[in-house]
Amino acid sequence: MSSMINVVVADDELPAVEELAYLLSLDARVGTIHRANSGAEALKALEEFEVDALFLDIHMPALSGLDIARVISRFTRPPAVVFVTADEDQALEAFELAALDYVLKPVRPERLAESIRRICEQVEEEIAKPEVVTVDQGGVTKMIRRDEIRYVQAQGDYARLHTKDASYLIRVPLNDLEQQWSSAGYIRIHRSYLVAMEKIDTVKLATGKASVLISGIELPVSRRALPYLRERLAANRVRPL
Repeated sequence: MSSMINVVVADDELPAVEELAYLLSLDARVGTIHRANSGAEALKALEEFEVDALFLDIHMPALSGLDIARVISRFTRPPAVVFVTADEDQALEAFELAALDYVLKPVRPERLAESIRRICEQVEEEIAKPEVVTVDQGGVTKMIRRDEIRYVQAQGDYARLHTKDASYLIRVPLNDLEQQWSSAGYIRIHRSYLVAMEKIDTVKLATGKASVLISGIELPVSRRALPYLRERLAANRVRPL
């Protein structure tokens, strides 16, 4: 993998959390490890951080591991779920909830390594698979690939998605798309525009005015957004060794 996976470890017994976190930290494929002592803390971690997988104990007060799996199964792109438990009897229900793996305590390092391998494979598959956006047009529902969207234009509480050949109006504010698509390379250049960084052909930086060209269409860059755009451009600049 080109990058490490970030995980959440959730168990209502603190020693179990620390032991599993330690074992995970020994694997070079694991990056950030977020610890949670309850189901609520695990869900909070999902809200605050980018997470690739959860290692969940099944029996936790209030929100059990199975409850958490039910919640995240409704996510557009749910993180992988690995149950880590001493209970052999819940495996069927766990896999019915699309669990990636079911590891019995006490956890053996080689067994944990297998779970991490499965997670890494799933993450790589998700990265390779283009995100699909559902849009309604004239009473017909269409599926378009997100990587075909060159820029997005704000229109009140709606947003217009512009591809090479067409545009589509969706009832999602531009602010929401900015947050949801930032990890896919979309950046805000103006209060009215969100653009795919890789689709920008030219950047014009004139005195007191800046703009970008995407397929011959010129879009303004606000003074507020310009510093971040410059930062992204600098990050992509080729430098001598």
